[in-house]
Amino acid sequence: MTAKTLFLALSAVALAACGGSDDPTFSPDAMPEIDSGSGARQFELHIEAAGLPYTFVKSGTFSTPEGGTEMGPIFPGDAYSVTFSAAPGARLSFETMFGPSNDFFYAPGPEGIALYDDEGEPISGDVTDQVSLWDAGTEINQEPGCGADVGPNQAGANTGAVDPVATVRLAADDFDVLPDPAEVLKVTLTPGEDRTFSLRIENVSSDDTLVTSCSSSAVPLAPGVWAIHTAPGALFADGEADRGDGLEAAVEDGNPASLAAAVTADTGLIVPLSPGVWAIHTASGVLFTDGEADRGDGLESLAESGNPSVLAENLASDTSLADTGTFSIPDGSDSAGAIVPGGGFTVTFSASPGDRLSFATMFGLSNDAFYAPGQDGIELFDGQTPRSGDITAMISLWDAGTEVDQEPGIGPDTGPQQASADAGAAEGGVVHAIDGQDDGQTYPATDSVIRVTLTPM
Repeated sequence: MTAKTLFLALSAVALAACGGSDDPTFSPDAMPEIDSGSGARQFELHIEAAGLPYTFVKSGTFSTPEGGTEMGPIFPGDAYSVTFSAAPGARLSFETMFGPSNDFFYAPGPEGIALYDDEGEPISGDVTDQVSLWDAGTEINQEPGCGADVGPNQAGANTGAVDPVATVRLAADDFDVLPDPAEVLKVTLTPGEDRTFSLRIENVSSDDTLVTSCSSSAVPLAPGVWAIHTAPGALFADGEADRGDGLEAAVEDGNPASLAAAVTADTGLIVPLSPGVWAIHTASGVLFTDGEADRGDGLESLAESGNPSVLAENLASDTSLADTGTFSIPDGSDSAGAIVPGGGFTVTFSASPGDRLSFATMFGLSNDAFYAPGQDGIELFDGQTPRSGDITAMISLWDAGTEVDQEPGIGPDTGPQQASADAGAAEGGVVHAIDGQDDGQTYPATDSVIRVTLTPM
């Protein structure tokens, strides 16, 4: 089993022996009759993966030359540099304007540059051969360096005529003047610790690199945007029109601000939520006690690997609980597994005034983080009135304190990256709430990842 499939596989552990309403044959009709005189009610609990299907894992801009203090283009001997972290499977894309053109830019192909080889080793060294000169198809081409509307000659932004071939494509050397990319820039990747990389884009052109009918000159390169992704076509697609999200301004005028804003809005973690456990109770500390070490009854397996079976089995033997069970089958599915944005788990249970609800589901990109209410659970009634509606504000992200934290989704022992269950270094800590940061790692806001609702039935 590969590291990439381990988390999902662990999340798909068969849970039939543990009971609960995640059986695909479950029906409300199968629920026992409720004694209306006791005030008991049926509830539906819905746990939704509320995140967005982001295109980019990370992104940013490069705009200030090395050693400089102000934004600007780079000339011969200058360079831009960027440092980022990325996990195996990630790819790098970027764009920088070929300054003396109408809308030419240097970039890897739409698929980006792989940051790891097939053995999972980080790519290192010169990757210029994976960079090409592209035509954005937004402005009609004139002779580079000579036309009235090329970068340094234009009277204002976006002054050239519209390109009749409105598709992104490899730049054609219509004027027989374009230099080879390696004569203009050198792109290198240098791996560092903790899956970090340094990207360096150096201008290696000289005063006679671009020889045209009007002059000989170097090729300035403009500030640009970089992004880490897994799917192809991140910034553009070969043969398709510009998407109107800012690439035009970046490659016509050397202004990446609009493109950077669009990419930033589409950058974030796609967090899977694992199958989990739920319990109806009256006592405190059913799943954990805030500030105390994990009890060794299965929370560790859930929080580290998305496997709730051990914890579910122990809860099922706890006679103090009014009811307990698991959720493992995503809505609309016939098999157990984690949920991603757009997916959800649904549980139906009965409860009486005085009862509380607890549940737990793994933050799938972590070492040992999970979503749950506080140790007391959530009161299901206000007097005799059942609680109803969005209860996400009552949910927190917790650290089980069992494994040393690494960067979510990047660290080698986080959910989808780990080579085997329980592979990370033991932390020996206590269960505690994560308030945005934990052990130096940054986590998204709870309501941007999970949404939880209660509906009395």
